[in-house]
Amino acid sequence: MKSSGKMARIAFSCPLWHHESFFLPKFVGNMSEPLAERMRPRTLDDYIGQQHLVGEKAVLRKMIEAGRISSFILWGPPGVGKTTLAQIIANKLDVPFYTLSAVTSGVKDVRDVIEKAKKARFFNSASPILFIDEIHRFSKSQQDSLLGAVEKGTVTLIGATTENPSFEVIRPLLSRCQLYVLKPLSKEDLLRLLQRAIEKDPVISQRHVRLEQTGAILRYSGGDARKLLNILELVVEASTDDEVIITDALVEDRLQQNPLAYDKDGEMHYDIISAFIKSIRGSDPDAALYWMARMIEGGEDPQFIARRLVISAAEDIGLANPNALLLANAAFDAVMKIGWPEGRIPLAEAVVYLASSPKSNSAYLGIGAAQKVVRTTGNLPVPLHLRNAPTSLMAELGYSDGYKYAHDYPGHFVVQQFMPDALTEERLWHAQHSPSEEKLYQYMLRCWGDRFKDEQ
Repeated sequence: MKSSGKMARIAFSCPLWHHESFFLPKFVGNMSEPLAERMRPRTLDDYIGQQHLVGEKAVLRKMIEAGRISSFILWGPPGVGKTTLAQIIANKLDVPFYTLSAVTSGVKDVRDVIEKAKKARFFNSASPILFIDEIHRFSKSQQDSLLGAVEKGTVTLIGATTENPSFEVIRPLLSRCQLYVLKPLSKEDLLRLLQRAIEKDPVISQRHVRLEQTGAILRYSGGDARKLLNILELVVEASTDDEVIITDALVEDRLQQNPLAYDKDGEMHYDIISAFIKSIRGSDPDAALYWMARMIEGGEDPQFIARRLVISAAEDIGLANPNALLLANAAFDAVMKIGWPEGRIPLAEAVVYLASSPKSNSAYLGIGAAQKVVRTTGNLPVPLHLRNAPTSLMAELGYSDGYKYAHDYPGHFVVQQFMPDALTEERLWHAQHSPSEEKLYQYMLRCWGDRFKDEQ
């Protein structure tokens, strides 16, 4: 059925149809739907949060009110309104709205939708909207198949993703789309959402629900509006009395599950491990223990945590305290031997030791500088006196000739050239003068003299 004006096809507040065109109704759906769906905003005025995008004079609101939008990608954590915002835009602009799920759709589905969009567009009307949920799951070939239609304006693409688009979306597609970052909902936003559901939902409002404590319900939701409403609905439905007084104890009793949001394959995984490593590097054992506890409570693999400690000991503590690497490696071995939950104890010991140790990244910087020199200069020849001479021919050619065996000299050291001829003046390792590393530096001064004096 072709569109002849306002309506193309109506879906009564149901989940998005698989690449079907429809317009959203402007009334609340039936009572059998989940609370989160019944409370889904239909207009920007009802939309909670993201005021930097949809508030008065904000960029998206301006485009929507002007009746024209360009392709864009919404990036943000789950439950902050990405899908809802796309639906509101389609409803407001009164254009055909197609949706694809990156989980179930292939290249053929993309091409079919693009072909339908071509037929649905009328003269100078706004382009149909193609909404792709979880666009980060689209393969490169699937994303490639979108490029032409997006560039020509056959469709206006709205992508939604919980993952960093710079890692997951191909550069040509990303360059054709604006990127808008959705922020986690604030405590005030979540409380507004709760109060609205309690007061306006036709089912919940009949139960005389009162919020006495909100700590647990906010904590369990993890900033996810959908999860927040699902919890509210569960708690209310599980209560037999007409009056429901929501307390932390009631919520915890009804849920009895881990309240932490921690996706081991998602953005939060990388954010938390980043905070963990940076806390160790910044010598804050309290923060390091906190972030490790977040990982432990979220079900992170203990081996992953232990491996990161070994890396941190080498990269950030380094020569300032060489024992750090030994302790980190011992903690890794201990976790492998004793398992969980006791393994958290040697991990905690290593975390505190690493965070409270002096820091040096001189070895890390040194190998980085060396690799840069190698990439710049290529395969420079090894000086003849450093080459091995296992055959008489090699000896005749001068291999190993002139090499000085350090142990034959006082202090087990003798000055000689070890770098390629073109790099004799190159310095790669620079001491950072922590108490432990200072001893190494002083030894270098005694051995090489002026070559290391620029370190002082």
